[in-house]
Amino acid sequence: MLRGIRGATTVTDNNREEIFERVAELLAAIIQENAVETEDIGAVIFSSTPDLNAAFPAAGARKLGWTQVPLFGTQELECPDALPLCIRVLILLNTDTRQSDIRHVYLHGAMSLRQDIKL
Repeated sequence: MLRGIRGATTVTDNNREEIFERVAELLAAIIQENAVETEDIGAVIFSSTPDLNAAFPAAGARKLGWTQVPLFGTQELECPDALPLCIRVLILLNTDTRQSDIRHVYLHGAMSLRQDIKL
């Protein structure tokens, strides 16, 4: 069965290394919380706010060794009340895990997006 795992994080500055570090941290937390094997990942979609252009978030996943996982990146709409400096991810995963047991992960400033989720 195909399931989606959502997550998001923020950075403090439009900085390549910090983008890569936060993407690595986010993906590691999602993997840990959901016992994901990269072999079971169908695809990963990253988005980032327009104020982030120092690096592609997907390149951070490649640095982790996700070379066989299909990755896609896009830019969020510019919206006046949007959370700035934000990277979002949707992992499409083949799993038998029930939808209600999927653990979505929101870190740093992105925790404000889903205050109902606590790690």
